[in-house]
Amino acid sequence: MTKKSNTITLEKSKSVSTVLAKNGIEVNLAKDELLRVFYLMNLSRQTDNKAMTLLKQGKTFFHIACSGHEAVQAAIGMQIKPKTDWSFPYYRDLTYSFSIGYTVDDFFLQCLGKDADPSSGGRQLPGHWGTNRDFNLPAQSSPTGTQFLQAVGTALASVRKGINSISYVSSGEGTTSQGEFHEAVNWAAREKLPVLFHIENNKYAISVPVSKQSGGEGNSICEMMKGFHNLLRLRIDGTDFVESYLAAKDAFDYMRSGKGPVLIESDVVRLLSHSSSDDHKKYRDKEEIDEDLRKDPIEKFRKDLLEHQICTQDELDEILKKALADIEKAVDKAAVSPDPLHSDAHRFVFDESGLKESLDYENEEPSGNSIVMVDAINHCLNEELERNPDIYIFGEDIADKKGGVFTATKGLSTKYGDERVFNSPLAEASIMGVAIGMSLAGLKPVVEIQFGDYIWPAFMQMKDELATFRYRSKNTWSTPVVTRVAVGGYIHGGLYHSQNIESIFAHVPGIYIAYPSNAADAKGLLRTAIRLNDPVLFCEHKGLYRQSYAIAPEPGPGYLLPFGKAKTVREGKDITVVTYGASVWDTIFAAKRLEEEGVSVEVIDIRTIVPLDEEAIYNSVKNTNKVMVIHEDTLTAGFGAEIAARIADNCFRYLDAPVKRVAAKDSHIPYNPILENAILPSREGIYRSLKELSQY
Repeated sequence: MTKKSNTITLEKSKSVSTVLAKNGIEVNLAKDELLRVFYLMNLSRQTDNKAMTLLKQGKTFFHIACSGHEAVQAAIGMQIKPKTDWSFPYYRDLTYSFSIGYTVDDFFLQCLGKDADPSSGGRQLPGHWGTNRDFNLPAQSSPTGTQFLQAVGTALASVRKGINSISYVSSGEGTTSQGEFHEAVNWAAREKLPVLFHIENNKYAISVPVSKQSGGEGNSICEMMKGFHNLLRLRIDGTDFVESYLAAKDAFDYMRSGKGPVLIESDVVRLLSHSSSDDHKKYRDKEEIDEDLRKDPIEKFRKDLLEHQICTQDELDEILKKALADIEKAVDKAAVSPDPLHSDAHRFVFDESGLKESLDYENEEPSGNSIVMVDAINHCLNEELERNPDIYIFGEDIADKKGGVFTATKGLSTKYGDERVFNSPLAEASIMGVAIGMSLAGLKPVVEIQFGDYIWPAFMQMKDELATFRYRSKNTWSTPVVTRVAVGGYIHGGLYHSQNIESIFAHVPGIYIAYPSNAADAKGLLRTAIRLNDPVLFCEHKGLYRQSYAIAPEPGPGYLLPFGKAKTVREGKDITVVTYGASVWDTIFAAKRLEEEGVSVEVIDIRTIVPLDEEAIYNSVKNTNKVMVIHEDTLTAGFGAEIAARIADNCFRYLDAPVKRVAAKDSHIPYNPILENAILPSREGIYRSLKELSQY
């Protein structure tokens, strides 16, 4: 959109619509609506000022201001249907948040870290907007750019549900350097999803000017994104309310008519430093700051209202006075609001509703036809898709005719259609971010990451978003995404098709981790994962997919295995082995050899990493008095180190020998079988280690 001068004709009466005309287009707004806009803009500005005052008084610790962004945010907020549309606003979107129902009371409850803060209950920094589920405003986070893909996910969910809903997502221009922004625009444009990407270009990403950030002609984000089909691009003066309102109206008409996403680049000004921890006078010239002050959107809007005789200065003064009074009242109210309880600090990492405990577990002894593990997984997905219409499965190459690189999803898209089982773009962060958005909207995504080695582009979405939503929103929002991923070596996959990832994810509170060793357990654990209301990382050892010794009788369609319940796969009295995955079988083979030599080895398959069945481990160790932890991951900081530490803490007085470990060498995994076997644990190596421990 080319910038042109505004022509505004405004009528005075409150009861008669006010006419705004720009470039020959007229829209009607009542005087009351315009005065509400003025109120919201001033409420936001004065909230910035009050928050900084509280910080200087030592009553709070951080603030990030939106001064200079108010006009365009108010204009866009007028188009939002808060209980239908979704909002993923970034930290400067205070005016926008006020306009859709977030209140000044909410702001100061968060500013002072109070328990009643509706976004997080005192868990998050100020500037992280969120409300209860009456508004589709999930508690926002700090990483720049992760929100874009989540907005695509809620938009996709709305389309799948047949709801005419818009997903609004915003950021500054600096965040468009993040790859996830481009991934989100690509996905939304390709599928014509109703997403409004609002880029508020104030020319600075903290201290870095836009000229050092954007590759678009004229430092324009719109120009940078002009290759995307179906994407309506509008560049506007975001300090001008009238221009912003007309652009917002065009954008929402475009999206609600099903034409696709919209990118609005609004040129705004940052009137204060990036945050209370920053001083922009260190890197900005006084002349530049003064020029921005002359573009103050509130002052421009005030002049428009007065010049066109919409209201008097006295009326505007009363509005400012009301905003200040409302702020003081909110601060006083927040100041006496209770602080969070010390005992609640660790609550809501996982679901506390009792759902996990209420499921009907192990209601049969698996007795069907023998089945390989990959087919057991496929059958479980099929049965759950049939049972629950809210389940959606997607990932790379998972649709037919391919059906996944290991055929775990074969036949599913043919049976359930491409709407429910579909290929994603080749972008792991996209898979995870979109799944998070879909789960926020009430769907149940079960996604596939093709190899554990390639999960790392999704790691920030998983650690900072997926794992934290329940906790950071004080149990208001949850993201129960199931992430299936093929892991492990022994298939001559080299450095990038052999990795184990469980120890790294075990360090992330808020994600359950399952790692089955056989077909029956895989089916029972996957079904439980799908029915839980928490995120689950489901590790599938690719070397076990069709391995004969991992074959088991198939359980029925109602069979669930509990998380956190280990299985004694071999009883013994001399040594306990704690293990999981492919190492279970290598240990069993070694234990059979030792039995012939008079050494009795008990083998515990923990089955889930998180939660860990400590009771089963400790009870076994108390009986055998010797223990070895075996896994395929590296020795240093592998999950076995955690198990060993807990055994040492809780079973020291029962031990007749040191807690021993067998694991991969601290190396990458090479391709050549001779080299690979030198790195990964072997049956022979496990046998020798157990024999040595038996002689201690």
